[in-house]
Amino acid sequence: MFGHCVYFTLKDKSQPAVTELIDGCHKYLAPVPGIVFFAAGARAEEMQRPVNDRDFDVALHVVFTDQAAHEAYQIHEDHAAFIQKYSANWEKVRVFDAQVTGVK
Repeated sequence: MFGHCVYFTLKDKSQPAVTELIDGCHKYLAPVPGIVFFAAGARAEEMQRPVNDRDFDVALHVVFTDQAAHEAYQIHEDHAAFIQKYSANWEKVRVFDAQVTGVK
């Protein structure tokens, strides 16, 4: 499997802007073929341990069947539409990709 984690730092950090991006993740990205796990959500404000990286507002976690499915997602029209619609509010985007295995 292939894990794709994206952390968005927003220019407008208001709750409506955060909710709009999360909803957009679900609308545009979750239906793309090849996804075996999908989740998007806001930073957990209560988690403030020294090890917690708090330099983001929205997290996106996607696991694909394989790297080929991830590559197809990257050029999918819904992914392009998502970027076009929401990127103006992105201050910083960090992407973490990895070959992953699940629990058996």
